[in-house]
Amino acid sequence: MPVRKANAIWEGGLRNGQGWMKLQSQAFEGPYSYPSRFEEGPGTNPEELIAAAHAGCFSMALAASLERAGFPPKRIATEARVHLEMVEGKATLTRIDLIAEAEVPGITPEKFKEIAQAAKEGCPVSRALAGVGEITLEARLA
Repeated sequence: MPVRKANAIWEGGLRNGQGWMKLQSQAFEGPYSYPSRFEEGPGTNPEELIAAAHAGCFSMALAASLERAGFPPKRIATEARVHLEMVEGKATLTRIDLIAEAEVPGITPEKFKEIAQAAKEGCPVSRALAGVGEITLEARLA
């Protein structure tokens, strides 16, 4: 399996500095700053990139699980919400909410939720983020 990488450069202090992140694939390259991370400033931030990774990973894991169970999906749309909060004076990822909607012909809502829960638990990004306080899942059929 390949090793994936990304690069970041930060210049200056925390509040007045600025940085740049770049993916190995060159699919994304952009700025980040204190305002983009802890306020609502322009640019990206590590938590947004974690959310994108988690949404993408879960969608693929769910597709694979559904297909293995005999229910190939037509479409899976996932939103990941990463919560960054202060805990004991330290910025901490406290929760990730996965919200998924899928078009899956022939599956019951109960079977879908069972497969979705297993996909959440088995997704490599979910497993990597196991130290986050809680990872919730809301999964529904379209």
